[in-house]
Amino acid sequence: MNNYKDLFSLEGKTAVITGGAGLLGREMAKGLCNHGATAIIAELSPDEAQKVVDSIGKAAVAEFLDITDPESIAQLINKYDKIDIWVNNAYPRTSDWGKKFEDIPPDSWKKNVDMHLNGYFMCCQKIAAKMVRQSRGNIINMASIYGLVAPNFSVYNGTEMTMPAAYAAIKGGIINFTRYMATYLAPYKIRVNCISPGGIFDRQPASFVGAYSGLTPMGRMAEPKDIVGPLIFLASEASAYVTGQNLVVDGGWTAW
Repeated sequence: MNNYKDLFSLEGKTAVITGGAGLLGREMAKGLCNHGATAIIAELSPDEAQKVVDSIGKAAVAEFLDITDPESIAQLINKYDKIDIWVNNAYPRTSDWGKKFEDIPPDSWKKNVDMHLNGYFMCCQKIAAKMVRQSRGNIINMASIYGLVAPNFSVYNGTEMTMPAAYAAIKGGIINFTRYMATYLAPYKIRVNCISPGGIFDRQPASFVGAYSGLTPMGRMAEPKDIVGPLIFLASEASAYVTGQNLVVDGGWTAW
C-alpha cells in the first residue's frame, strides 16, 4: 500500500442506503458520494429520495423501496448489475410507536418487529444472494445502543417521550443477526457489520436533550454527521479485516 489514504476510497462502488432520505440516511449518502461511491437513495417516498439526490448531484440515484415487501427488494436489487455496499438504515414503525410498555397492543409489537427486524432480514437475504454471485460485498446494519443496554428512563422525565420496548428487542436482534451473517457469509468474501449510535439530536425537548447530554461522557447528543465517519470506515477497505462487529458510536454512553 503506497498511500493509506486510498484505503477510504469508494471509487467505482455502488451503495444502497435504505431509508436514504431520513435524518441519518441523507448524511450517509453524502458521505458515501464524497468518497467516490454512487449512492442509491432507497425510499418509500420517491419525492423525498429525489430531494436528497438533488442536494448531492449526479453521484446519487433515487429509487423506490419497501423493505417489508420481498418483491420490492428483489426488483431494486435486480435492477443493478452490481451492488457493492448495502446499508440497512430504514426505520419503519407503526403510528402508535412510542406507547408506554403497559399500553403496547400485542398486534403493534408484532407489526413493528415484522416491519423492522424482518425487513432487515429480507433485505440481507436477497442482497447476500447477489453478493455471493459477485464473490464480494459489504452489508452494514444500523442498530442502537439500546440493543446493548437498557434505557435510562430518567432522561424522559417531563416529556411525552419514552423508549419503545420493541425497539430494544429489534435492535438487539439486529446485532446478533449481524454476527450470524458475518460468519455464514465470510467464505464468500462478504463482510457484515453494524453501527450502534447513541441518541441523535433531532429537535427533542430541551429537558430531554439536557438530561441525555448530562449522562453522556462527551456531554452532548450525537449529530447525524457523527455517524458518517464510522460508516465510511466499515464500507471501505480501511476495515478489510473487520466483520461481525458492532461499532458503538455513542459519546461514551455505554462506557459508564
